[in-house]
This record gives sequence, structure tokens and C-alpha cells, in this order.
Amino acid sequence: MKLFAKQPISRMIESSEGGEHHLKRSLGPWSLISLGIGAIIGAGLFSLTGIAAAENAGPAVVLSFVVAAVGCAFAGMCYSELASMIPVAGSAYTYTYATMGEFIAWIIGWDLVLEYAVAASVVAVSWSRYVKSFLHDLHIDLPAKFMACPFDTITLADGTQAHGIVNVPAILIIVLISLLLMIGIKESAWVNSTIVIIKLVVVLTFVAVGVHYINPANYHPFIPENTGKFGEFGWSGVMRAAGVIFFAYIGFDTVSTAAQESKTPHRDVPIGILGSLVICTVLYLAFASVLTGMLNYQAMRGDAAPVATAINLTPYPWLQVMIKLGIIAGFTSVILVMLLGQSRVFYSMSRDGLLPKLFSDIHPAWRTPWRSNLLFMAFVGFFAGFFPISKLGHMTSIGTLLAFIIVCAGVMVLRYTQPLVPRPYRVPCFPLFPFLGILVCLSMMTALDGDTWWRLMIWLVIGLIVYFTYSRFNSKLNKGG
Repeated sequence: MKLFAKQPISRMIESSEGGEHHLKRSLGPWSLISLGIGAIIGAGLFSLTGIAAAENAGPAVVLSFVVAAVGCAFAGMCYSELASMIPVAGSAYTYTYATMGEFIAWIIGWDLVLEYAVAASVVAVSWSRYVKSFLHDLHIDLPAKFMACPFDTITLADGTQAHGIVNVPAILIIVLISLLLMIGIKESAWVNSTIVIIKLVVVLTFVAVGVHYINPANYHPFIPENTGKFGEFGWSGVMRAAGVIFFAYIGFDTVSTAAQESKTPHRDVPIGILGSLVICTVLYLAFASVLTGMLNYQAMRGDAAPVATAINLTPYPWLQVMIKLGIIAGFTSVILVMLLGQSRVFYSMSRDGLLPKLFSDIHPAWRTPWRSNLLFMAFVGFFAGFFPISKLGHMTSIGTLLAFIIVCAGVMVLRYTQPLVPRPYRVPCFPLFPFLGILVCLSMMTALDGDTWWRLMIWLVIGLIVYFTYSRFNSKLNKGG
């Protein structure tokens, strides 16, 4: 049994086009762009922008968004090349299977499962908090004990302290989105597109209204003088801020998990990945420019809600409610795309024999891997409802960065080992761009704290136990299937 046996690309494509595990192809380029925007634009836009401006870059946070976008573009181009070559579900897991072999593919697949699970759980908890605040503005207050996990301390209406029981709204949104994903990818894409429209309207409204209340003096100095400490303003601050807001771009990689459900994957998936990155970058630049123009960066320090403070400078209090609605919509689409990506990675691993067959079973009517969706509905819902998982938030970042590095390396490997395979999309300036993608992502990965690395190691050890006790002996590739 070879640990580094590679899955032939031709076999991957052939097995994805028919049989009992065939997924329904119903997504066009705009649906894929919508999926990308749905995953990228979350509440991070409304919170990270102010933090990075106040603590690191000042008005030059706009340049930080450009730097972060360039870093993501390198990885995005590598994803696009591999997705056009290997248009099947599974994203980085599938690409790694074809380039570096089964063992490395298992590691990255197991890593992605954790990344998407933690992301969906954390976002579901945040979604619950914003829904609570939104309903409070409408004078609707739900029982506090049923909006927090048992480890959270809450303040009751009479001022006393108590522990929560279960975060019901967080579980509810996981259940509803999982059911939607089971019913069908076309229906899920339609709902996601609707939510994305709401998010875009909110961001564009803030920009359109806020531009009239910009004070040009707030842009001076554009790059504040460095305080003498690396990362606190000056050009080092611009770079540090780029590292902070990089995570506002995470999510475009999930577009590639839907490659097997795309009508014309070799064309549409690159359009979905790069198109969503371009659109989100333009929106981020406009949003950051208006926010730092309305509110001086020094006034944002210690402000938990600088966007709300900026809105208070306008005579439109209804914008506050609209922004909260946009954040809730942002969280909802992020949860949807994370759960979609997670189930498709598990589906691909199961189809290859590395996990039990039930996870790649396709519903006869819905044509979706519904059992995988059921598993993650229970798994993610349990953590969202009963655990304070905010400390695991960085797990999403480290998992994503590891996947980006593997994908950039995979492009380089395939260019040299299989140069004749058709590539409808090719990364320009090869091998410079893939190398820069590895360099940028690795530098951000090493900047994460030690606890995050330990959690990743523990999860990978669990994955190795599963691989060497089950997956290795049931691999279809190693068994000649």
C-alpha cells in the first residue's frame, strides 16, 4: 500500500461524470461568483477595517486591502488552474491527491473538514448574537439562557448573573441551512444569491451615503508616522494591517468545492474564484475609504463598532438597522458556503474509499450528498449550541493558509510532472506567482499563536489514527478500484 500513490487526473474526471455518486450540474458563472462573494463578505468587513486602521495603518488601511488582495490573488490563480484541469468536487483535497499523493491529500482533506466546521460554528454563534441585538431593537427579547452556551456567563433581566443552557438560534440556523443544502444545490445557490444581494445593497448604501459626510482632513497623514515599534503605523503598519485583514478575504477557495456541480467547470470556476475576489476587493477599498474619511482613525481606537459611530454622523438612524441586517445576511451566507464546502470535501474523500461509503451516497431525488450534510448538521450544531468556541476562530485561518500553500505547490508540481495535461486556465508568470503565493501564506501562517498550532497538531494526530486504522486499508486507489 503506497502512502504517496497519486490519483490519475483522467480517472478523477471520468468517475465524476456518472454512476451512483454523480452530482447535479446546475451552477453557472454568476452562481459561482455569488458563492464566492457569499463566503468572503462577512462581518469581518465591518469590524476588521476599523481595528486595522486604528492600531496599524490609519487611512492607509486602503493600501493594506490591496496587499491582502494581491496575496489572495496568487492563491486564487493557482486554485483556478487546478480547478480548470480537475473539475471535480473536493477542492484542495482533490488537487493534492493528483499532485502529491494519498497521504498528503488525506492530511489536507482532514484539515479542511476542521476548517469549515470551526468556521461555521463560530459564525453561527456570532449570527445568534446579532439576531438577538436586531430583535432587541425591534423590542423583541428572547430568553437569554437559550441564546448562550453552558460555559457563557450572561446577565438576566433582573441584573443577576447566570450560565446559559443552549444557544438555540445558533443550532437553528445550522439546521435550516443544512436542510437547504440537502434539498438541492440549485435551491441553495438561489438563496445564497438573494442573501448576497442584500449584503451588497447594505455595503453600497453605506458607501453612497457616507461619501457625502467625508472630512478630507481625516486622510492626513495618509500613512501616519511609525511610533518606533514594528507594525504601529508607517509602512510596517500597512503590512501588519494587511495580515490582519487578510482573513476578511478567506472563502473564495470554497468555489472550487462546487466544481463538480458547475455546468462548464473549466471556464466557470476560474471566473467564480477570480471574479468574486475582484468584486470584493473593489467593495473593500470603497468601504475602507469612506469609513476612514468619515471617522478619524485615532477616534476608532477602542471603538468596538466604528461603523456604527460613523453612521451616527449622518441624519439616518435607519442605517444602523440596515447595517445589522447586512451583517446577519453576511453571516448566513458564510455558514451556507462553509457547510457546502465541508460536505463536498467529505463526499470526495468517501468516494475515494478513505471514509465510509455512506458519506458519498447521493439522494435519488435531490442529487446531493445528504448523509454528509446530516452528519455535519449534528456535528457543527452541537458545537455551536454547547461550546464557547471563539478561541478556535484562528483554526479557520491556519487551515485555510495550509490549504493555500499546498495548492500553490500543487500547481508547480503538475507543471513539471504532467506538462501535457490540458489547462484551460494557466497561472501567469509561472513559477513566480505560485512561489509568491507560498511565501505570502507561509509568512502569515507563522505569525499565528502557538495555541493555534497545537490545536492543529492534535486534530491532525486524530486524522492520522483514522487514516492508518481505516482509510489506508479501504482506499480504492491502493486496492486497485
